[in-house]
Amino acid sequence: MSLGTWGLSGDGYGHVDEGVAEAVIARCIEMGMNLVETADAYGGGKMEALLGRVLADKDVFVVTKGGTDRTTDPPRKRFEGDYLRERVQTSLKRLKRERIDVYLLHNPSVVALGSTNAVETMQALVKEGLVAHWGVSASSDEVARLAIEKGAEVIELAYNLFQGADLHRIAGDIMVAGVGVLARSVLSHGLLTGYWPKDREFPEADHRSQRWTKLELEQRVTQLDAVRFLVRGDVYTMRAAAVRFVLANSLVSSAVLGPRSVEQAEQLVRETGGGPRYLSDEQLSQLPRSLQKMGILT
Repeated sequence: MSLGTWGLSGDGYGHVDEGVAEAVIARCIEMGMNLVETADAYGGGKMEALLGRVLADKDVFVVTKGGTDRTTDPPRKRFEGDYLRERVQTSLKRLKRERIDVYLLHNPSVVALGSTNAVETMQALVKEGLVAHWGVSASSDEVARLAIEKGAEVIELAYNLFQGADLHRIAGDIMVAGVGVLARSVLSHGLLTGYWPKDREFPEADHRSQRWTKLELEQRVTQLDAVRFLVRGDVYTMRAAAVRFVLANSLVSSAVLGPRSVEQAEQLVRETGGGPRYLSDEQLSQLPRSLQKMGILT
């Protein structure tokens, strides 16, 4: 398991006190997480700067992303080589590092990945020693497959109980190329905790207020019935089932989790258990049929 910092940046779910963010990062490292995922756009660069302070003396891998220009309104995607090189240099300064462990292009389109010199720039940065490994945070299996074809070493994809198709479609590509896989949206932005009522409402500053319509959210909450059978034995909560499902996939290198408090971080670690096997073969084989009955195709 690894720590994702979008929620801690204040961008996605509303304000988080800087002291709380620091405490969450410190506690996750203390519990054994050795990879932190962020982006130069999170908090307008403030999250990278915070990590530079908190991780100064820690032996932790850092994954950051670039390609989102927040100097315009609305923000725009940019993957020209000169822009990416400048962003890498800025990230190095904020993170207080001589080399970035993994640098991901932040959700490029198929067109952007194929028509810009982003790939050549990333390869050059690796040769220069400023980046150890490069990859792509992908919004679809098409982008991920093209990235693998172009030599990406790490792919980040949304992967959870309700959203598995993209990873499944490129499973063969992943195995052949031997790329690392970071799974994001493990809890589907909180939906898979199983605690939401059908009429849940979100503050305006919370991205989830725009993610689903009222009817879509009601349907999603109803569909949770398809996976509640996983909560049994040593799987005590829906949250635990969701994280264990992701960790049970051997293609996944790390599940990127986004706790916004120390309590949430501890709950996630406690409920996931000591390691494989995360879910039984019986549960995993029953899951596709149960999802299909509720109209969920993965």
